[in-house]
Amino acid sequence: MTMVELEREYPLIPLREMVIFPTSLSPLFIARPFSLQAARHALSMDGVAVFFTQKDPKVQEPKKHDLYKIGVLGRFLQHVTGTDGSIRAVIQGLERVRLEEFIKGNDYYRAFVRPYPQRSRNKDEEEKLARMAREYLHKYLDMNPIIPEEITLAILDRRSEPVELANLLSAHLPIPTEEKQELLSYRYINQQLEKLVKILIRETEFLELKQEIEGRVRNEIQKGQKQFFLQQEIREIQKELGVDEEDEFLKLEEEILRAGMPKDVEEKALKELQKLRRTPAMSPEGTVIRNYLDWLIALPWNKRSKDNLDIKHARKILDQDHYGLEEQKDRILEYLSILKLKGSFKGQVICFVGPPGVGKTSLAISIARALGRKFVRMSLGGLRDEAEIRGHRRTYVGALPGRIIQQIKRAGTKNPVFLLDEVDKVGMDFRGDPQAALMEVLDPEINRNFQDNYLEVDFDLSEVLFITTANSLHGIPKPLLDRMEVIPIRGYLDFEKLEIAKRHLVPKKMKELGIPRGIVSISKDALQKIIREYTKEAGVRELERHIGKILRKGAKIYVEEGKKVRVTAKNLQKFLGLPKYPQKEAEKELPVGVAYGLAWTEYGGEILRIEVTAMKGSGKLELTGSLGEVMKESAKAALSYIRSHYIRFGLEENFYTGIDLHLHVPEGAIPKDGPSAGVPIVLGMISALTKKRVPGYIAATGEITLSGEILPIGGLEEKLLAAKRSGIKKIFLPENNKREVKEMKREISEGLELIFIRHLDQVVRLVFPGTAPIEASGKIKEKQPWVGV
Repeated sequence: MTMVELEREYPLIPLREMVIFPTSLSPLFIARPFSLQAARHALSMDGVAVFFTQKDPKVQEPKKHDLYKIGVLGRFLQHVTGTDGSIRAVIQGLERVRLEEFIKGNDYYRAFVRPYPQRSRNKDEEEKLARMAREYLHKYLDMNPIIPEEITLAILDRRSEPVELANLLSAHLPIPTEEKQELLSYRYINQQLEKLVKILIRETEFLELKQEIEGRVRNEIQKGQKQFFLQQEIREIQKELGVDEEDEFLKLEEEILRAGMPKDVEEKALKELQKLRRTPAMSPEGTVIRNYLDWLIALPWNKRSKDNLDIKHARKILDQDHYGLEEQKDRILEYLSILKLKGSFKGQVICFVGPPGVGKTSLAISIARALGRKFVRMSLGGLRDEAEIRGHRRTYVGALPGRIIQQIKRAGTKNPVFLLDEVDKVGMDFRGDPQAALMEVLDPEINRNFQDNYLEVDFDLSEVLFITTANSLHGIPKPLLDRMEVIPIRGYLDFEKLEIAKRHLVPKKMKELGIPRGIVSISKDALQKIIREYTKEAGVRELERHIGKILRKGAKIYVEEGKKVRVTAKNLQKFLGLPKYPQKEAEKELPVGVAYGLAWTEYGGEILRIEVTAMKGSGKLELTGSLGEVMKESAKAALSYIRSHYIRFGLEENFYTGIDLHLHVPEGAIPKDGPSAGVPIVLGMISALTKKRVPGYIAATGEITLSGEILPIGGLEEKLLAAKRSGIKKIFLPENNKREVKEMKREISEGLELIFIRHLDQVVRLVFPGTAPIEASGKIKEKQPWVGV
């Protein structure tokens, strides 16, 4: 046996939930980095290390007070290194040791230890205790043979020494770690043997009690089965006597056969029914099977709504429900035309994308009305559990099908219009990936055999007309987006909002509130003022809320005073208070360092006020206003462009070394990001450095490169609408967006002077007259043409 060398440091490996004993062989899995380093160091030397058990297995990096004081000096007999770097080893315990000094190195633990030999106090008592231990072990193994045969033979060998018996038994008994550590810590052999005898007596008594309880339970089960057979005999006797009792199982069988299930589903349902017949009446399993059969019977396996494919009727419904949206209505009518010609709608998933309140959900309802189909809706906002789509296994307590199957059952037909709302806000966590489950639902090649986890049978979803809605395409994974036909819906123009309010919102709210016609009226100029000064949105939800508020106050006045109420632009403040967004015209003359940009958000377009100030400093660029990473990069690119063209702006070569630039975008609590702010950032910086002002009627948008090229941007319609709302007259746009402007409605760009630009040189020359591109030689380049609309 290896003896402990007192003057030597040993690698220390902390153990969790295991104790190694002298003379025993113990398998060990090593994965923690510091333990791996200690093991490798030991293997590179003589294969010897010390092993101490942690008091709390949850501690990841134990200190001296986290370890028990008594451990074992052990040797690596065998080891295998895994592909992940972990080590599986067989350790032979050599001798007990006591921890004297604990050293935490950079990569592994080391320790100085002292021998802690076990002593013999009374040989006769040790032999008697060893004999008792073998006798109780015999009894224990008869009831629970868990120790390997070769270990059992070694323990029961009467020729083995008491100390060897004690260590082998301590190592292999299935007892808590704390008890094993207590056995390792005994100073005398007879103490360890006495404790082992007590443990064996305790475990044996526990096994005897367990067998007694299991026997009682077995008898109860047999009694229940006997009761079941007796109930079956009673039913047969009642039939022979002609007693008229409705057989519930026969009724269920008839319902299964009438449900119109596919052949394989019907066979499964009948098998489950047979299982239900054999299950005791009060058994929990019987309730689970009965609920399962009820779901199978209730599903519309072959029930369909008859489609109304009259295109003129469909157009009439869409025009009744929505003003404007001509392009979107045409796209919908194209789909319905294909349905009429082809006879099926398989493979078509429509996705309406646009800001809140523009009519995405109501368009889906109108499609259902036009087709004469049932309409069901499921909100996906914040959904994180895959089981919400696919359902839970029947083995779970309270299991149910997923919400797809639940809504199909609610519709009562297998071809409803199914709206999946807010598909861009689906989440993902440890409970699975709902977006992957949605792909199975929306893929036309897969959903004909959609299998819910609860049902465990195929249900055909290919006849369902799925419609999804989203505020933005950014939150939708590319594979899921590929399965959908995107129909964008932009925000409404002011005149469109006015017509929507007159035709739809006011009559709808009056009907909801039960206000008779003529009691409260809202003039056209009042509606126009609400749109311009009390709302700031792409859709019409806020407008609808304000109309409801006016009608409620008007109804109160009529009830209290008996007067009819006429709301005009002059008395509007009496009903809504001061304007929330007073008509904000872009400033005629902006301060130095300020420029207007245009931004797109999920809620429509916004005008961005970009402010830059220059001050004495050391060349730092300060960015504030809750800017995203892309916008910060645009600011750095803008400064680099100005530094590389300093001559044209009348700046010194090292102008930036003596100043700090601070760029701020107001409304700092609102996150702002996107590359299209590059052009206005350049204008703001040049204005701050040259003290030349940017005209207040100008706005610009476009992504910039370090060479000065201007790249195209998205969300153009929303940005132009925002510019019109803010009184902007002239807008600089990337030339690559010119085709998009030609294709959009004339009313969107009406009243705006659009200037298309390819390079920053053009913008700078037009906004700051007197500056011009300069070549490296110092000569001024010829002016480049620019295109205006």
